[in-house]
Amino acid sequence: MKLESISLKRSSTLNEKWVQDQIADEPSLLGLGDLVLKDKERMQPNAGRLDLLLQDPETLKRYEVEIQLGATDESHIIRTIEYWDIERKRYPQYEHAAVIVAEEITSRFLNVIQLFNGAIPLIALKMTAYKVGDQYALTFVKVLDEMTFGLVDDDEPLAEPTDRAFWETKRGTKKTLAVTDDLLKLVNEVDPKATLKYNKHYIGLGVDGAPLNFITFMPRKAHVLMTFKLPKSQEMDEQLEEAGIETLAYDSQWRQYRVRIDAAVQGKQREVLLSLARLSRESFGKAA
Repeated sequence: MKLESISLKRSSTLNEKWVQDQIADEPSLLGLGDLVLKDKERMQPNAGRLDLLLQDPETLKRYEVEIQLGATDESHIIRTIEYWDIERKRYPQYEHAAVIVAEEITSRFLNVIQLFNGAIPLIALKMTAYKVGDQYALTFVKVLDEMTFGLVDDDEPLAEPTDRAFWETKRGTKKTLAVTDDLLKLVNEVDPKATLKYNKHYIGLGVDGAPLNFITFMPRKAHVLMTFKLPKSQEMDEQLEEAGIETLAYDSQWRQYRVRIDAAVQGKQREVLLSLARLSRESFGKAA
């Protein structure tokens, strides 16, 4: 059956409320993950109403969504940012992102939106409506994603390198640096060329002088925080729990697992960490 795209702005039967209801019934349509509806037509103090407030049930991140039929315009952009700002100030315990949805996102306004990106987490989605027989369908394409900042040494000229002595005296101890050395041996079973790169905020990995941070370390006075760049999964959660490895909350912003290591690892714990290191290296290579 042939799909026929239609203009919602010019439609005599479909309107913004219809679009709002479709997304509210199935928030995953936006392609932003398995989100849930928190509120619809949410009243804003001294302002209007936020079209949709969505939330990720795992990370608790909230998305302030504003819908525009036709093309984006100045008021749509300002309204979206204003509602995002109100919500993040009311509920600072959550991470927030502003989402602009429109049938047409012109190059002019895309350029304006990009000026904010980085300072304001903005996502722009192009919405298209189709007529399929007597039914209608919506699709959403992400044309602008919120900016994710890299680790300090992802851009080598901006890195703030330090040395081992800095970590042994300022952040960690000789004991936790020795634990880090032991963990590097584990990493070397996955990538024999990997070496430690000492930076101000964390110890990363380097291969032939270039950063390769699929795993990072942050030695402290009594333990080492070790991170693995990996998507969250129930299987990995269960492996870590069964091995008795102490975990911190999953870092959804950087998409990485965080574990706390107090001493040299052996047995089942070492096997699980080695498995995570292999998966992290493979995943990091695909991402690159």
